[in-house]
Amino acid sequence: MDVLQAIRERRSCRRFLPDPIGEETLRQMLEAAAWAPSPLNSQPWEFVVVTNAAKKAEQRSAAEACHQWALKESGWKWLSGYRMDFLTEAPAIIAVVGDPKKTGVDMFQQEGTVAYQHACAAAIQNLMLAGHALGVATLWFTFFDKPAVREILEVSAEKTPLALVCAGKAAEAVADVPRKDVHAKTRYI
Repeated sequence: MDVLQAIRERRSCRRFLPDPIGEETLRQMLEAAAWAPSPLNSQPWEFVVVTNAAKKAEQRSAAEACHQWALKESGWKWLSGYRMDFLTEAPAIIAVVGDPKKTGVDMFQQEGTVAYQHACAAAIQNLMLAGHALGVATLWFTFFDKPAVREILEVSAEKTPLALVCAGKAAEAVADVPRKDVHAKTRYI
């Protein structure tokens, strides 16, 4: 599959079939993630592949607790309909964990250490595009409390869980989503 086609066709999936993802397919997705750019080639990511039903249930429970907190704090009524079934439906969840010590010169700048997060985001995008090309549907999920995910996945306090990528075969067709005209989001100087 052409990369431009993969970029245009990939969609977030929120309903998964229980069929497991093959080991070779997972390996290819993770290798694609590992080829992402990073500051100073620091490769600040780690991946935790979760297929254990009990661990997925713990993640869902922690995410639902975060959901309840967000409902209360934000007052956003639309949030009440947000379901998290995909956290237990997806046959695999790939946690992307970043290491703030593996960042670039931004560690000395006023805005702080963020480049490692950008590198991890590039790895997530590569992971998801590779999944799409290999017939695996994905969802980039960040609606969770980091300390809870650290504990569930046994991640050290010095590292940051940045995303849970749910992965599997889509249970239904995923709808297209509109995009704003790129010209409305672009300036030339």
